[in-house]
Amino acid sequence: MSLKRINTVLVAAFVLFILWFGTEFILSPEATAPDFGLPSWPSGDGFLIIKGIRDIVLALVLGILLVTGHRRALGWVLLVEALAAYGDMATVLAHHGSVATALDVHCLTATLMVVNGLLIMHETREAAAGTASPAPQPA
Repeated sequence: MSLKRINTVLVAAFVLFILWFGTEFILSPEATAPDFGLPSWPSGDGFLIIKGIRDIVLALVLGILLVTGHRRALGWVLLVEALAAYGDMATVLAHHGSVATALDVHCLTATLMVVNGLLIMHETREAAAGTASPAPQPA
């Protein structure tokens, strides 16, 4: 299996996972909140729905770049979006939440996104090197 195909499958899995998780926060925020790892949430569903919308937007950006074939931008966006997952991990840890969830869910997701982003950057660098024309030599 080629590196491009592996990267594509990984990104598609991220898109589906993030869409699913975001949708769960919108449709059933109180039931989904404990899975995030924090010991308590602000009252009302507003904050949880905002988190769901954020996740859906992050997934849609990845999905659009994947479908349109903008692979280099996809790699960069994966690297940047990993910061959201690392931020979620830091938030859980800073608010005395579940260390296991912070590491098993948020840190693992972020790290896999970084690895996938770096693999896509490597893939696109190889492709760009193969199509680049040599620099003109002075006469």
